[in-house]
Amino acid sequence: MNKLGIIIRREYLSRVQKRSFILTTLLTPLAFLLLFVVSGLIGLYSGDEDRRIAVSDPSELLQRTMRDGEHLFFSFPQFPLDTLKAMTQRGLYDGILEIPPLADIRTKRHTIRLYSDSQLGIDAQSNIEEAVADRLRDHKIATLQIDPAALEALDTRVSLEPRPITESGEGEGASSMKASIGAGLGMLMGFVMYMAVFIYGMMIMRSVMEEKTSRIVEVMISSVKPFQLMLGKIIGVGAVSLTQFVIWIITIPLLATLAGMVVGFDPDTMKPPPGAEQIDPNDAQVMVAMAYEELTKVQWSSILPLFLVYFLGGYLLYASLFAAVGSAVGDDIGESQSLTAPISIPIVLAFIILQAAIRSPHSDLAVFGSLFPLFSPIVMPARLAFDVPWWQVAISIALLAGTVLGFVWLSARIYRVGILMYGKKVTLKEIGKWMFYKD
Repeated sequence: MNKLGIIIRREYLSRVQKRSFILTTLLTPLAFLLLFVVSGLIGLYSGDEDRRIAVSDPSELLQRTMRDGEHLFFSFPQFPLDTLKAMTQRGLYDGILEIPPLADIRTKRHTIRLYSDSQLGIDAQSNIEEAVADRLRDHKIATLQIDPAALEALDTRVSLEPRPITESGEGEGASSMKASIGAGLGMLMGFVMYMAVFIYGMMIMRSVMEEKTSRIVEVMISSVKPFQLMLGKIIGVGAVSLTQFVIWIITIPLLATLAGMVVGFDPDTMKPPPGAEQIDPNDAQVMVAMAYEELTKVQWSSILPLFLVYFLGGYLLYASLFAAVGSAVGDDIGESQSLTAPISIPIVLAFIILQAAIRSPHSDLAVFGSLFPLFSPIVMPARLAFDVPWWQVAISIALLAGTVLGFVWLSARIYRVGILMYGKKVTLKEIGKWMFYKD
């Protein structure tokens, strides 16, 4: 056991003391923060330049009024279209909007024309279409003599409020906002697991391959057993990954809080007003407030520990397989691509099931994916935000733990043979025989 500890300590310290590890660990939270800040600034300052639009409306469908849009300003000069074109060429206007007469008051489609030598952006075009559509709607209402108040009363916004049948019912269901928060959180955790399994699993494989090709492993095997060497490498790199995650879990919320203090963000103000469920979803301030409130209700005390459990389980499972593949690869590094395909396929399938599980977290496919050990490290973390029954979590963890033990044992059987195998191209059939070689 002392030798195993030495190997773990060597693998851990040799990586955490590297400048690349320190820079990656410290700069990644800053990069995320910078990404959010830059995205916000781009959204704030990416608006188009102001445009002056002359509206040619001979039939006066718009009644010489139309609300100005963002960076769009409309006017109704009483000149022929040719005169307006000449005025636009002299720089008095940036474009001319021609409104043809309505052929039929009940038509559902109407084509308008925009004359301009400079192309308007997609948002500007959409704003013009919406502004004209609103005015045409008012024109139709007046022409058809429809009561605007009665017409507005027809629009009813329905919000679903789930309730348990009995007082002992599990959970309160999920509102649309809670479902959206759960989907986003599930996708984030599942994607983190997906990337972590690939990144740290490949790190194990490359480390084993480097030691084998450099013949360092021959010296190490003379002092320790192959199983101890493989397990020490897996645990050491796993400790490195956990160190990074713990630092990120602490620093990212801390940096987000500090950034909020700099811009004057007050969490107490992030509360939805009474009756916010009936607010127009286009009201960004209310929607952000509701999202923030739902995030505070998430059971982080149970989700984060379970996420770490599945992270460790998924890492140990796939890292042992990558270590076995690394030991089987000879001087030709290209062999690793064909040998890692059987390992990569379950990871990719798990990510595909993850997307289906977010859309329907309690479907048969989602439940299967969260229980099957090769998929559960990626699928189950994505379901944790949707109040998964405790018995499914317990069965999933038990199956994952048993599979991890079995795969580590099988990988060790492969590792002990492959690590000293040179000059021979290995096939999957050959690797299968190594599992049953006697010591």
